[in-house]
Amino acid sequence: MPMIRLTAPAGALTEEGRESVQRDLAAVLLKWEGAPDTAFFRAQAWSYLLELPEGAQTTAEDDQPRFLVEVTVPAGALSERRRTGLIEEATKTVLAAAGLGPADALRVWVLVHEQPDGTWGAGGSVIRYADLVALAKEQRADA
Repeated sequence: MPMIRLTAPAGALTEEGRESVQRDLAAVLLKWEGAPDTAFFRAQAWSYLLELPEGAQTTAEDDQPRFLVEVTVPAGALSERRRTGLIEEATKTVLAAAGLGPADALRVWVLVHEQPDGTWGAGGSVIRYADLVALAKEQRADA
């Protein structure tokens, strides 16, 4: 069950970007995780937007907005190729939501956290990666 969280300074996203970025990032995550495009898996891809108050983010150099995307997936869910694609596309998605271009890509950091098997729970039960893979195969067969 993937989770993605964008932390951004308040006002750094365009109005349109603020309205769409959470679903857009969730879709990017599901795509690169290889999950089937079903209502069940879309409902399990949680997406958060944390907006920092004015003055809560800066660097030693300037006060230009920076963006942090944190992705949490089960260990083993992302190959190196998938992780690379996820980072590239999540960066482009955030830049678009902020009305920025490729020259601003270093203002977006993406951290991928892989949750060890047996340490993720939902619905009061431990969720194992093998169970998710089996469920995905089942849902693909039903589609």
